[in-house]
Amino acid sequence: MSSIEFILYLVINTAVVLLVAPLFMSLLKKVKAKTQGRQGPPLLQTYYMIAKLFQKEAICSPNSSWIMRVAPYMNMAAILIAALFVPLVFVPGSVGGIGNIILFLYLLTLGRFFMALGGLDAGSAFGGMGSSREMSIAAIIEPTTIIVFAALAFAFKSLNIFDMVFASAATSVLATPTLILIAISLFIILIVETGQVPVDNPETHLELTMIHEGMYLEQSGRNLALMELSSAVKFTLLMALITNLIFPIGIALTLTVAGIMIAVVLFVIKASVLTVIIGLFESSIAKTRFFQLPNLFTMAFFFSTLIIIIEVFT
Repeated sequence: MSSIEFILYLVINTAVVLLVAPLFMSLLKKVKAKTQGRQGPPLLQTYYMIAKLFQKEAICSPNSSWIMRVAPYMNMAAILIAALFVPLVFVPGSVGGIGNIILFLYLLTLGRFFMALGGLDAGSAFGGMGSSREMSIAAIIEPTTIIVFAALAFAFKSLNIFDMVFASAATSVLATPTLILIAISLFIILIVETGQVPVDNPETHLELTMIHEGMYLEQSGRNLALMELSSAVKFTLLMALITNLIFPIGIALTLTVAGIMIAVVLFVIKASVLTVIIGLFESSIAKTRFFQLPNLFTMAFFFSTLIIIIEVFT
């Protein structure tokens, strides 16, 4: 792959994920509101909120240090770099470590680390509680996440996400039924990593239940906008992994204007359908008690372990 093509990929992929990520967050809230008999926010509400926050001054607690001021930027930087590892509309050739699934997991962990540091640095009870719960869940889910992505590597015989998406685009989902089990595992990882019901309720501010929101309470202005945008981008990336690996229809394998435009439209449609499914899933269940969360992770762990065993012995 030429350097110009790779630079175009970096620009296109980053632009697409930043432009469409807030849309899916609004759509998710809309679906959940509809199931509850409410009107819900307009689909552009998240765009308005982020734009408004960027225009406001960031006010930090006098008890905080430089860590709280740097954390939103480090979190956003880690998530944006991770976004380069997941092709949304165009699959480039493998270049160095870009696309490596192990490095992708490290980048997600780095973003979570700085998010938790930002919650702790202000010294508030809510921030400390949210950060503590976040890292407790991370300690439980990360082994399962590793097994899930290991199952992906075994299924596609590669550690590179670009190669996985390209291989999936060249075949049919019916020809690789093990991908269905991987999709279920990735769906669970998405719910946990983004703090959705039943793991967490991103719309609550109750001190007894909040996890992610607890770490955001001390942030304001542009710093809060970066936190909200990074969460939306992370949500979109994990959805892209599911949609482009299980249903790679429409993703461009060559860099053409028409192919990119069609791929963008189809990605938005596929991700919107998955967002609706997530919204319906969240609305059909209640938030799980904290100490019962490992029961949810066990399903993803079991399916992924089964896939690894199948791939090793067949």
